[in-house]
Amino acid sequence: MKPEKNFCPDRVLSYFRLEWLPLAFVTLSGLVYNIGLLATPWFEGRLAQCLADILSGSETAAQMALLVLAYILVTLLVQASRFIKRFYVRRFANNINRRMKGILYANLVRQSRAALEKEGYKVEILNNCGSEVAQLGLKYVHNDTCYPALLVIGQFLDALNSGRYDLNRTALLITQTGGGCRASNYIHLLRKALVKAGYPQIPVASLNFSGLEKDSGFQMTLPLARRALACVFYGDMLCALRNQVAPYEDEKGSADKMVDLWVERLGRVLLAGKGFTSKEMKHTFPLIAKDFASIPVTRVPKVKVGVVGEIYVKYSPLGNNDLQKFLESQDCEVNFPGLMGFVQYCIFNMGEDHVLYGGKLAMKMGTDQLLNWLDSVERSMLKAEADAGFYAPGPFKELVEKPEGIISLGAKMGEGWLLTAEMIELVQGGYGNIVCAQPFGCLPNHIVGKGMVNKIRALYPSANITPIDYDPSATKVNQENRIKLMLAVAKERLTTKADPAPVTAEELAGGAPQVETQVPAML
Repeated sequence: MKPEKNFCPDRVLSYFRLEWLPLAFVTLSGLVYNIGLLATPWFEGRLAQCLADILSGSETAAQMALLVLAYILVTLLVQASRFIKRFYVRRFANNINRRMKGILYANLVRQSRAALEKEGYKVEILNNCGSEVAQLGLKYVHNDTCYPALLVIGQFLDALNSGRYDLNRTALLITQTGGGCRASNYIHLLRKALVKAGYPQIPVASLNFSGLEKDSGFQMTLPLARRALACVFYGDMLCALRNQVAPYEDEKGSADKMVDLWVERLGRVLLAGKGFTSKEMKHTFPLIAKDFASIPVTRVPKVKVGVVGEIYVKYSPLGNNDLQKFLESQDCEVNFPGLMGFVQYCIFNMGEDHVLYGGKLAMKMGTDQLLNWLDSVERSMLKAEADAGFYAPGPFKELVEKPEGIISLGAKMGEGWLLTAEMIELVQGGYGNIVCAQPFGCLPNHIVGKGMVNKIRALYPSANITPIDYDPSATKVNQENRIKLMLAVAKERLTTKADPAPVTAEELAGGAPQVETQVPAML
């Protein structure tokens, strides 16, 4: 659905002119449907008369069979027309809604904007940050609700309060994972907050793959899903390469300029309806890697830090108090495991449910095929990174095997076993200094994150992991001081190169009990 230059958003006829094709289908199918409804009583009368004639001997059973066949065909035509009419009525309504509503959505995945705009959505990504966002969230959401919900809702309300948007032409888009996490209820909390804040007219759409909020007004079409997946692949690659180049670049800002250049290029390509097939992605990956490899750098030893944690706090600068910028200010190379790992984790869990609990075999087979397709694209991306001289982690199918013996694949709440697997992947890849960012009170991630730290340290003595809690009551200074303590250990190891001693069973259990004894004095 491409916008036209002569489109007038304040004229009703403009919408009808642009949506003439759905309207034509609605009109024709409606006529067929209504005429078919009128034909139904006629057929019923004819069938009753034919039955009476057969009993009297003036008609044969063959005539009845023809009437029954005609009745069945007309009924099928009527039902098909009804389906077509309802389909195009909804399509017409959704297309009008896209043109009339600008969509605001949180700043988690920057690259997916082009995919949405290609589908006809007018999109603006929110970047409003600051303590006032959290305070606004606290005003309209109970403080027992997890930190990401406070920030997401506060960010939306702060944007609506800014006066920059036509509130009668604005909609909000929020993601839902559909798991046992409280994040699945964000959309209800947001709608309740909008009513409290005086914005009951603003609709909230849901972006999810779990069958939630089917009538939210946002259609996840197959082309949109394919473009969104391509954007995640491109975004992961750009972030990974940028983070490996920026700390060493000879001219500061070169890596960021290269990111902006490729974001603009890929946006143009996606808006043109290209660049999202596996063949096109596999062709583009080496070109991206080659451009980043051409940036002049001076490689010197630096502390390498990996970041894992709850999905929002891990990636969002608003959620983690701009953690990446802080780590880079401490002269570190930062590694954020890609978002595609979380996407594959969600898909994998749908199939794993069949293994653990039974259910539809078709779901398992479907998720396996989708994961195979994603794996082929991911391996091409990782190969392009490695061939250009950059660090590339293992693909998702190898990541699944890493937590074996540490945590069950049945641990699927929140980031589940994926968080543990990412920490192991980082340690094995040379990023043994890890910040585990998690919202305070997020029980699933405290278990799979902080709860696995001692076990990982026992298996990998070089692991230097510090869990950091994020909450409205937690100060940025305290969080950064804890990270600085972890970095102090990392810098000492960087200079000494000494292998840390393995953790003993007593230390793993919390240390041997210390008993204070007194030796009597000798007279």
